[in-house]
Amino acid sequence: MIDAVESHYRGSGDLSNVIADKLRKAGKEMDRLTTADLATVDEFHIRGRKATLELAGYLNLGPSSDVLDIGSGLGGPARTIAETFGCHVTGVDLTQEFCDAAAALSGWVGLSDRVAFRQGDATSLPFADAVFDAAITMHVAMNIAAKDRMYAEARRVLKPGGRFVVYDVLQGEGGDVLFPVPWAREPSISHLATPDTMPLLLSDAGFRVLKVEDSTEESQRWFEEMATRMAGSVPAVTFQAFLGNDFAAMARNQVINLRERRIRTVSYVCEA
Repeated sequence: MIDAVESHYRGSGDLSNVIADKLRKAGKEMDRLTTADLATVDEFHIRGRKATLELAGYLNLGPSSDVLDIGSGLGGPARTIAETFGCHVTGVDLTQEFCDAAAALSGWVGLSDRVAFRQGDATSLPFADAVFDAAITMHVAMNIAAKDRMYAEARRVLKPGGRFVVYDVLQGEGGDVLFPVPWAREPSISHLATPDTMPLLLSDAGFRVLKVEDSTEESQRWFEEMATRMAGSVPAVTFQAFLGNDFAAMARNQVINLRERRIRTVSYVCEA
């Protein structure tokens, strides 16, 4: 199953070279890149950079904070958080190609000293107990059946009182998910929790849930606006860099899934 998840996200060729080539063709100067230039490819979750900043605001961060991003992908949220709050962020991701590309992209924007990336499994994190001040995970658990182990591991590596923010796609009440979607081309690697089960999963892992926010309507508008923008002018680089030609169908299905409430987007602010 892990191999199937890795295969889903693995692009063709060296991801950092693919992204660099697309940026250069769009006229970007590689020595003047900003984190905003990368946001259309490295903030791989619904509502993108805006959601990252909103959710990171609940983590009570300062310059001395040591933050863990579980399922860090290409490192966009880690860089955004490190740049905004002046803290250090460690990203862990199942896919080695993502970790390698995340390190390269961080160098392009001068943040290599603020972020680090490591290959690892969210259900068996490669870190000691109680080493992080805060943790965040965005659009990751949809591929993980053993959510109880994932959240227990997040609790284990957090210091007492540390904040944990979960932002994920959940199963809605409107019927089965239409595939392909960004996290799965078919159902075998899609494992959606429901809004009813999430609080219990988090509390059983040792967290106190402080805030729950359903952003489904905003997520629907975001996807519809993205589809309109891309119909007129495609950004220099998009998620298609690693999802391939299926991305257009994935985006169309996401709009339908959100509109028909086949899926919901919900965030949880927790305390260890």
